[in-house]
Amino acid sequence: MRRLAAVGRSFGLVRNLMSSPVPSCRGNVGCYDRDGRCWSMKCRRATADDVDALVDFPDDPGVVGLPRDQVRQDFEAGRMRPEWSWLLEDGGRLLGRALWWGRGDSVPSALDALDVVPELDDPRSVAVDLLRGGLADFSASGERVLPPYTVRLPGGWRDDERATRAATWRCEAMSDVGVTNSLERRQYAWTTENGVPAASTRVEFRSGSDEEFVELFCEAARGSLDVETRQALETMDELAQAQDDFEFYAGCPGEREWWQVAFDGNGGPVGFIVPSATPYHRNVGYLGVLPSHRGQGFVDDLLGEVTRIHADAGADLITATTDMTNLPMAAAFDRAGYQVTEIRLVLEAPR
Repeated sequence: MRRLAAVGRSFGLVRNLMSSPVPSCRGNVGCYDRDGRCWSMKCRRATADDVDALVDFPDDPGVVGLPRDQVRQDFEAGRMRPEWSWLLEDGGRLLGRALWWGRGDSVPSALDALDVVPELDDPRSVAVDLLRGGLADFSASGERVLPPYTVRLPGGWRDDERATRAATWRCEAMSDVGVTNSLERRQYAWTTENGVPAASTRVEFRSGSDEEFVELFCEAARGSLDVETRQALETMDELAQAQDDFEFYAGCPGEREWWQVAFDGNGGPVGFIVPSATPYHRNVGYLGVLPSHRGQGFVDDLLGEVTRIHADAGADLITATTDMTNLPMAAAFDRAGYQVTEIRLVLEAPR
């Protein structure tokens, strides 16, 4: 398992669902709703006075929206900022929002929300204006890679007309500004109702040095089913990729002391766990079974220990994410009582 913002190349899954060309709005423009009424709309950067309206923006029934209390907490904590937020309005009425998110950096690291009101027949074109406003700021900062955006969708979204439409115009708007790669992932959650697994009887967990973990990241990447890991190894060597993973998880809100190496009865390492956290709750993070020990069920021992560490610390919610194509990991989550809560379509620019 890897970080949440992964790169993929499956954009065609939704790209062809709605491919008719659309004009793009600019500044103050005339656009028509489904009743033929013309609105003169303006796209602009948000101010502190707009935060309440941005937080309370109406939900889109086609996607899994961000909880309003979480959005407010992000603004209060500086993970979202008015200067990173763009809005679409008509005569003082808020019609659309684009909210970027960052973790204490000078520039945001992800687009967290892209929404327009359902009355607009052409959400794609107005979404492009919102995106170009924010991305122009991002490019001016000297950053070369545009931030990723995760579309959160209900399970079975392809069979839901509202969800399909919601995913399509968002994907097409992102494509219009150069964000054309995508990866589909399952989002999981464990709660206390699922029960805490018993401690493993065949694996012993111990702490490890930074150097040990870098080497373990190297080993676990060999033959990995994780899409981002495989793609990273196309452009960098094993050591560089392992150091990148190590630094990423070391920078997450979780504690370094949570990391453990798993040993079998003969004293040899079989894998390792990197329990982690987000700004909101505990997270599975990363777990890896070494190549020579795959197919022996050790993934259950590792995932069980991650769950125990978080549960013993009082966590009543643990989240996790894995690629749709990583079927062994998905099966392990199912066995451990983790439930699929949403599907995440991660959109990123080519690197």
